[in-house]
Amino acid sequence: MKNRSYIGRQPEQDGAETEVVSAEIAELEDHARTTQLVLADQLPRDRHPVLVYLASLSRGSRRTMRASLETIAALVSRGEADALSLAWHRLRYQHTALIRTALPENYSPATANKMLSALRGVLKECFRLGYLSADDYARARDLPAIRGSAAPRGRALSQAELQALFEICAKDGNTARGARDVALLAALYGCGLRRSEVVALDVSDYDREGSQLVVRTGKGNKGRISYAGGGANKAIERWLSFRGEAEGPLFCPIIKGGRIKIRRMTDQAVLYILQRRAKETGVKTFSPHDLRRTFIGDLLDAGADIATVQHLAGHANVQTTARYDRRGEVAKKKAVSLLHVPGAGED
Repeated sequence: MKNRSYIGRQPEQDGAETEVVSAEIAELEDHARTTQLVLADQLPRDRHPVLVYLASLSRGSRRTMRASLETIAALVSRGEADALSLAWHRLRYQHTALIRTALPENYSPATANKMLSALRGVLKECFRLGYLSADDYARARDLPAIRGSAAPRGRALSQAELQALFEICAKDGNTARGARDVALLAALYGCGLRRSEVVALDVSDYDREGSQLVVRTGKGNKGRISYAGGGANKAIERWLSFRGEAEGPLFCPIIKGGRIKIRRMTDQAVLYILQRRAKETGVKTFSPHDLRRTFIGDLLDAGADIATVQHLAGHANVQTTARYDRRGEVAKKKAVSLLHVPGAGED
């Protein structure tokens, strides 16, 4: 592409075949640029395909899919439109084919396919709202999935790192902030919850007798029951002794003077708390999802059945759970250690 600074650095390419393909892509880009893809006037909010599509998603998916749509809008309009100003109903097969060709150059197959899923979702709403004919909709969304895989992102935390994080929170002494942060870590690691699921929990979702957490806003709007075992239940109950049993969100912000504000936290607040605790302990930077990754990996390492772990994690299929399985890597490392490289490390 002539200018793709808004979608990331491009890999170097060479070869006659690549030049031919690049020329064809450039021609498609020129066609897309000359098509009126920027709305002259904003659509009504209740009939905007992007807003209707995002409203159909779970709260935890909206930010990710909105970001995907922003990337696609900038790509296909050469940076002239964002997700709300792009005329999605004017996209045709030549535009969506261009998008499908460009995304793998900058993103992993999983991320690119997620973006294509967002694109298909908006096109579907364009059809449902009467902006696209059935034929144009069928052609525009007829995009094969992007094949391939990439090394998983993120990392698992060691037991020493987990211990350090829990200990630094406990060192806050008998304070609401310390109790909340311990309970937050317990829910993320001990129960394997996503941060969007944690902030959506209400006090009524916790059952003391069974140490159960009812997750009502899982990915894909699929609920499930999680269990606060291994001490996670004690951490949550200690936090409740500070917070109280009043109805409302389970996890709440703590404002000046250590006062608890009974309102829902944002998932960005969860990220900030973890970043602050990591800095205090000297633990290498990690994300909230890395605690969930560690939860899944540790259960599998301990011998838990992968189907059971799948249900605890709220994965739609077992293949997703298998991506977190570290046992294969341990076996590979052990196998390589059986080799001896002659002369290596010898005088």
